[in-house]
Amino acid sequence: MLDPRSPWLGSPTRPVGPGCCCPGSYRSVLRTELGSTANRLLVSAVSAMEVATKVRLGKFDAAGSLVSTWERRVDDIDAEPLDLTTAHALHAGSMPWFHRDHFDRLLAAQAIVESVVLVTTDAAFDTLPAVRTAW
Repeated sequence: MLDPRSPWLGSPTRPVGPGCCCPGSYRSVLRTELGSTANRLLVSAVSAMEVATKVRLGKFDAAGSLVSTWERRVDDIDAEPLDLTTAHALHAGSMPWFHRDHFDRLLAAQAIVESVVLVTTDAAFDTLPAVRTAW
């Protein structure tokens, strides 16, 4: 999630965060913002679970090494881990959003509760006016 005055929440299942599967794919302005020390970059524990789950299910084999090196990679990009809290979980479960992906619901709730910008290419978040996104 990005904002010059608020933290940015990135997800390595999209090309942001410790996985940075496709670092050249985001706009240069966003790359600059993500790399700026003036911004605080957060990587959600929800993203860690999503990546680990997809690797386990054979849906994201390319990220196998990411699971075992997650914490180091988060540190390498000068990001902070964002743990899942009860407030995030309750907000996710209460949102009137007809989107069935539980990982997305949790990421959206974290973005709302923490007042941060979610870095994502997923258009599903566009239907939630309370979630600020960047890509």
